[in-house]
Amino acid sequence: MATKRILVVDDDSYVRGATEEILIRKGYSVDTAGDAGSALRKLEDADYDLLLSDIKMPGMSGLELLEQVRNRWADLTVILMTAYGTIEDAVHAMRNGAYNYIQKGSESTTEEMEIIVEQALKMQETERENRRLRSELQGRYGDGGMIGKAASMAPVFDLIGTVAESRATVLVTGESGTGKELVAKALHYGSGRRTGAFIRLNCAALPKDLMESELFGHEKGAFTGAHKQTRGRFEMADGGTLLLDEISEIDPSLQAKLLRVLQEREFERVGSTETIKVDVRIVATTNRDLQKEVEEGNFREDLYYRLNVIEVSLPPLRERIEDVTALAHLFVERYNEENGKQIEGFEDETLELLAGYDWPGNVRELENYVERAVVVAPGNRLTPADFPRKLAQGPALEGGDGLQVGLTVHEMERRLIMKTLESLGGNRTDAAAQLGISTRTLRNKLHEYGAMDAFKSGHAPYPPEMVESI
Repeated sequence: MATKRILVVDDDSYVRGATEEILIRKGYSVDTAGDAGSALRKLEDADYDLLLSDIKMPGMSGLELLEQVRNRWADLTVILMTAYGTIEDAVHAMRNGAYNYIQKGSESTTEEMEIIVEQALKMQETERENRRLRSELQGRYGDGGMIGKAASMAPVFDLIGTVAESRATVLVTGESGTGKELVAKALHYGSGRRTGAFIRLNCAALPKDLMESELFGHEKGAFTGAHKQTRGRFEMADGGTLLLDEISEIDPSLQAKLLRVLQEREFERVGSTETIKVDVRIVATTNRDLQKEVEEGNFREDLYYRLNVIEVSLPPLRERIEDVTALAHLFVERYNEENGKQIEGFEDETLELLAGYDWPGNVRELENYVERAVVVAPGNRLTPADFPRKLAQGPALEGGDGLQVGLTVHEMERRLIMKTLESLGGNRTDAAAQLGISTRTLRNKLHEYGAMDAFKSGHAPYPPEMVESI
């Protein structure tokens, strides 16, 4: 690591020299200045990691120097030195951007200076790494929708940057379509595990009798159809990250086994007694309230706390509506390339339309509609006519598909389910979550309506490749 460079500013040559000696002894590279003007010239000519300045100086004071630095070198960490009786000035300085202050002349000044300077530089290094990670994540995962300048997204990026390098298990919460898998990828690629595998398992997509084998693998002959030894997702993710998507859907009978793996980091394949140890970072996602699932007896409390070491909560798109325009332009670029189109952008009234919609399906719904618009648009700019009429009417059921006297409850249920599926591009897992029913119940309803045949034949009102298999 490069030697940290510090600029010491004090009009007292004795204090200046003593401070320089203390810091050099700790391994820092030190320059000095006898007044604020000289300090500013040095700051213009060289890069420093930290500025250590006296408050009371002739001419420009340390407080005035602090203001200049904040305006011109906002990332430079500033610590002020103060004599007895000027503590009020030091507190005022901290409120205006100084990291801390050191009281000169006390018996503990040297030790205090060493500690505060070390803490300030560590804090600065952490902030720089967080900014680097945030920039990297924005660049790498912006394509997937994990971008945004909304205030509600800032804590998300900051938390990802802070915890990415840790081994801590992360629970990513948020409504369907908000980008939870993107957070998992950001955590993986922002960590030292980035060269390892990123493995995903959708806990809602497999029946109970297959889930255990998918997680832990199986031996040849362990069950009917087990013709060879097979590694599970935990083995595949050894040295990397395992995403357990929709963790709330995992069968209660497997929750105890999963808890043991999280605690002991070891397991046995189905049909084997050999213990396998793994080093896997777990990220779990859910669109449900897991605390409520625990209270209702559907999810183990000890597993919940083991998973929820760090929680990253993603806001719905309706709470970051200022990001809709940036996301929409991003998706236009993506689907222009995929479809050989040359859409140049949006008409102003189209952007107003998108900004006025509630987006119950979140970023995924926006992406689906932009993709459709890019494909069907006759011109080179997207107009309101290129989007479904429902966007102008809000997220509720529209027109003749709304509440009507004389409709049976069964028919209203069918229309609600089919409209929800259409709004989510045919994604049954997300539709089930939004409707508050299980994926199994939704699948049974679709069979009842004869809609499964439409999915398989491609006669559904959206392309079959957009329909997530269960």
